[in-house]
Amino acid sequence: MADLRVNIGSLQLKNPVTTASGTFGYGIEYADLFDISRLGGIFVKGTTIQPREGNPYPRMAETPSGMLNAVGLQNKGAQYFADHIYPQIKDIDTNMIVNVSGSSVETYVECAEKIAELERIPAIELNISCPNVKQGGMAFGVTCQGAAEVVRAVRKVYPKTLIVKLSPNVTDVTEIARAVEAEGVDAVSLINTMLGMAIDAERRKPVLSTITGGLSGPCVKPVALRMVWQTYKAVRIPIIGLGGISSWKDAVEFMLAGATAIQIGTYNFVDPTVSIKVIDGLNDYCERHGFKSVSELTGALL
Repeated sequence: MADLRVNIGSLQLKNPVTTASGTFGYGIEYADLFDISRLGGIFVKGTTIQPREGNPYPRMAETPSGMLNAVGLQNKGAQYFADHIYPQIKDIDTNMIVNVSGSSVETYVECAEKIAELERIPAIELNISCPNVKQGGMAFGVTCQGAAEVVRAVRKVYPKTLIVKLSPNVTDVTEIARAVEAEGVDAVSLINTMLGMAIDAERRKPVLSTITGGLSGPCVKPVALRMVWQTYKAVRIPIIGLGGISSWKDAVEFMLAGATAIQIGTYNFVDPTVSIKVIDGLNDYCERHGFKSVSELTGALL
């Protein structure tokens, strides 16, 4: 057996396989299907300080080799999470990581502070791809200044492992990565969904109520791999790679490109047990190729 442990800053994962926010609920929804404690971590669904209803239906659409979503961060708020969800997940033997979103610097900070109070939540993933209402709808994550501003404020109040999720909808993702690294984040995760749309030709209307939405699935994998590779060369902090991972081979490719760990997202809807197959496949790959530790794969592209 290879040593599958990896470190994201001071956070140790029993293996590099985690599940992406928004595709795995709070983990407990999958507990009847397999032993979720085998996972290196679970990134739970997006959480905001205030409850959010999300966008009107329809807000999901299937596309060639992928899917579009415009759910809109529907959740019952950080206080509800602390009171009702946290008691159900705090004793699961893996890293439970909360994806934190906001519409202003202040709401990001408030949410991070609330989650920081929860002893058994060792990390948050800051989603800086949401509309910034105070700046006319611009997303924080598409400018260095915006990304640095929100990360700086959250870093002051959040003492545990801080991961920042980067948007691919930018000219140069490495600039954003360097900007948040300079503000003291422990790791970055990339990529978030890409902006896309679908049209119903017969009705001559957009499929999604919001017209555009986030594209994910195997179709985005080449872009995600490229961005992970670029970012690995640009920063010194760990990278969590995601975007179209559906097998152990995909996971290996992301690690060779520079990822320390990976997230599986859309493919959880296709095969709810895919993450366990990826864990086993990573072990087999390491044994076949003579790697004693899976961490040796990170950046090992020849």
